[in-house]
Amino acid sequence: MDEPIISYEELVERALRGVLREALHLTVREGLPGQHHFYITFRTDHPGVKIPPSLKAMHPQDMTIVLQHQFWNLEVTNDWFQVELSFKGKAELLHIPFDAVTAFADPFAKFGLQFQIDLDAAADTLLDDEEIGESNDSGEPPVPDKPTEPGAKVVTLDAFRKK
Repeated sequence: MDEPIISYEELVERALRGVLREALHLTVREGLPGQHHFYITFRTDHPGVKIPPSLKAMHPQDMTIVLQHQFWNLEVTNDWFQVELSFKGKAELLHIPFDAVTAFADPFAKFGLQFQIDLDAAADTLLDDEEIGESNDSGEPPVPDKPTEPGAKVVTLDAFRKK
């Protein structure tokens, strides 16, 4: 009989997603202070993501949004957030599960997070010698469309992964 395995990678991933969730909760309550602004990259093909078909056609896999000056109706729950943003002068509602988010950055704070584990897949798969997550052709983890500034703090889980 196999022993239960504690997936520390998944536990850390959930905790890091909590940082994004709390940052959005603070934004709902108090607005974005000073020059803070958020870049949020997410999988548009993830189950539960709801975006207009025109945006899905332009971004079939990944999309990065910016929350800075012009966003409306930000709502945050434990599992998802939604926000209205303007695209070509038209306000559009985006509904994004936290599990769909692959990167979060606040360039003003020089802070960023990259999420490596697909939590839905991780729940169905035991972590053995395989890494779970997305990568580009170079084998590197995905990064937001806008690079972080020099000296930025980017937290990844690579140092804790099984080799």
